[in-house]
Amino acid sequence: MSHVGVPRGTVRKRRSLALLTTGVLTIPVLAGCSSGGEETARGVPQDIAPAARETVADGSTATWAVDALPATFNAFQADADSATTRITGALLPTLFPMDRTGQPKLNPDYLESAKVIEREPRQVVLYKLNQQAVWSDGREIGAPDFVAQWRALRGKDSAFWTARNSGYERIEKIERGADDLQVRVTFSKPYADWRSLFSPLYPKEITGSPDAFNDGARTALKTTAGPFVLKSMSKSEGTVTLARNPRWWGDKAKLDTLVFRAVAAKDRTQALSDGTVDIADIDPATADRITLARRDRGSNGQPLNHGPGSEITPAQALRSWAQAHGSDEDAAEIAQAAREKNRKAVVAYATEQKALRDFAVRKSLEPAYTQLALNGESGPLADDRVRRAVARALDRQELAQTVLGPLGLPAKPLGSHLALAGQPGYKDGSGALGEQNTKEAQALLADAGWTRGGAAEPPKDTKAGSEAEKKGGKDDEAEAEKKTAGEAEEDKDAKSEKTEKSEKTEKSEKDGKKAEEDSTEDSAAERKKADQDSEDSAASRDEGLYIVGDDNKPGAPAPATVGSASAVHVLAPARTAAAQGTVLLRQAGVLGEGGAVAATDKQPGGAAGAYAPVGTAAPAPAAAKGQLGKDGKTLTLRFVLPSGPGSQSLRSVGDKIAAMLEKIGVGTEITKVPDESYFKDHIASGAYDLALYSWPATAYPATDGRPIYAKPEPATDGSLLVEQNYTRVGTDHIDQLFDKAAGELDEKAARELMKQADARIWAAAGSIPLFQRPQLVAVDKKLANVGAFGFAAPRYQDIGFKNRQAAGSPADRKK
Repeated sequence: MSHVGVPRGTVRKRRSLALLTTGVLTIPVLAGCSSGGEETARGVPQDIAPAARETVADGSTATWAVDALPATFNAFQADADSATTRITGALLPTLFPMDRTGQPKLNPDYLESAKVIEREPRQVVLYKLNQQAVWSDGREIGAPDFVAQWRALRGKDSAFWTARNSGYERIEKIERGADDLQVRVTFSKPYADWRSLFSPLYPKEITGSPDAFNDGARTALKTTAGPFVLKSMSKSEGTVTLARNPRWWGDKAKLDTLVFRAVAAKDRTQALSDGTVDIADIDPATADRITLARRDRGSNGQPLNHGPGSEITPAQALRSWAQAHGSDEDAAEIAQAAREKNRKAVVAYATEQKALRDFAVRKSLEPAYTQLALNGESGPLADDRVRRAVARALDRQELAQTVLGPLGLPAKPLGSHLALAGQPGYKDGSGALGEQNTKEAQALLADAGWTRGGAAEPPKDTKAGSEAEKKGGKDDEAEAEKKTAGEAEEDKDAKSEKTEKSEKTEKSEKDGKKAEEDSTEDSAAERKKADQDSEDSAASRDEGLYIVGDDNKPGAPAPATVGSASAVHVLAPARTAAAQGTVLLRQAGVLGEGGAVAATDKQPGGAAGAYAPVGTAAPAPAAAKGQLGKDGKTLTLRFVLPSGPGSQSLRSVGDKIAAMLEKIGVGTEITKVPDESYFKDHIASGAYDLALYSWPATAYPATDGRPIYAKPEPATDGSLLVEQNYTRVGTDHIDQLFDKAAGELDEKAARELMKQADARIWAAAGSIPLFQRPQLVAVDKKLANVGAFGFAAPRYQDIGFKNRQAAGSPADRKK
């Protein structure tokens, strides 16, 4: 995962202030989107080769591939990543891990009970700890550990370098109960997601002082309390080794040792075949290799109709043989070298395929979803009508089928930003935006002023609608300043006119119409447009290139691009931060958390097919192709995609989206950039119009969802605090719904508020969920209780090799 450097003290303070702003207002129910019961959509079950503990052998070692060694073992720091989450899950207490349905479930290894015992005058939660629960040094887990962690994370002491404090800042005090095994936590104001706190729980030796918290837990954890302990970390070998915890009071870990090895996605096929790893998240290409290897089991180890040389026809093979044995010595030498190279490739491939037979592909849906992000900070997408038009041009079913269909997984579009199918509270809220409808999309664009002949029109001094540029007069300057601050309100007549237009364009769908009216009220005061020359396009033209699909030839004026990112602060994320690494780097996009983001150099190159050399025939004019324009500029959006080997399916989705937008007259400039710069230089900095990336699921949407969809706020220095809302689209109403849900102790009522918030997020059209991501895991077929876990957290103590086939090491098992 990429991370952006951040001045720790400054951003931490702003983060605390942002999260403590929890004014709650009563919001009317969004019509057609918040009433009715929850949908009964079932999630895809986990695939982990479940086995009873008595059928799993004691002993042996299993090796699990991770993207990289963890940057820190402190899950509450900004650079915590997916490896941090996976490893600390085996070492530290998680009080309420997620179960198969995505709900938090009490962990009896650590808790006898935990419940709200008082609501008035203050919410009080009483934790009763398992009497056998001890740290690896023998000290019992108790109230002092809770107190130390609260003080470190509540945000009042800037000496602690914390990435998140959601919920901890609401705690008023923590008291010892009848003994240290009873912990009374009193909240200053109600907190519905109290189960999210104290997970993972660190010993007081780590959270008790800034030095230990900031540095002591980065590379070592001397004291732990899980089925395993940290044995060693080797940077040279790229491994973290865990050993069975001799003081563990729960079910004994089946494995002697559990090794986490850093293996890049592109190297995982090789790592599996040579026995370096036993468990690895894989891409569809590697999954296909394993499936073919198992199919070819009875073919004497030879691949059938696949691999190097499989595309050579008999005629080509005969011609190659003739050349290799012909009288032309030079041609014969070349042919012989080619044949020898191909022979070696075939042998190597066959050897790999033989080894891959020992693996099974476990597949489910990952607890994460892929979205199309529309950057609403500036440019055409600052107009909510343009965003809704883009959204309504998408055939989300086709996009889901593109990724999930070939894998044999249910290909159904996701209908919620805040819950996944199978989770309690899931309800398809996409009706607030409306279904795919080309005519309605075109009507929205026309209403926003984008027309077929608009690209040929000379620029106007002023522009109508929500994208008006204020260029003169005190009133205009004041209005522009208000819009920049996100605080302006249109007068009543202007709102009525906008609502009337929305009713005309959305009248075919009842839910969409009402949602659009509400969205218009929410966002009318927050629109702005800051068109500026495209740095990417200009740079490419300086190199003698032009963008395919762009009317402008080398030397012509560059099209508009998104706004400057030089004044943006990305705040550290909420508790989902550690879960993001794999979600954002593997197969379907890259994302991370960061801090102050300066303007960065754009990277327009590397997009296969996106650019053409000078001399290539120019494309047809935009008007001839039906591309829309306004004030002399074409409606062209910059679409940024990752270029890594694991992102092929994402790029396929991007190509389909571009084709869908072309049908409504919207052009796209696709730029493919390296994975390592995708987040930092584009998503976090706002240097994009359209992008694809993923968010992990959560059992606590009121807490974890708020920073993702919070309305960006201006800082005193002129920068923009976006938290994790990289689309820059948000409203006060959405924030208020999140805040109210976070303080609602009635679960049913809280879910209703989240449904209302989800409907408003759909209507704002900054984030369009597409599909739940596939989860493909290669696992040694002799291993049990590990694989594609879906929602559920791994139960590390149950992982092991089946009795009759267990062996000591990967090398032994290959013999």
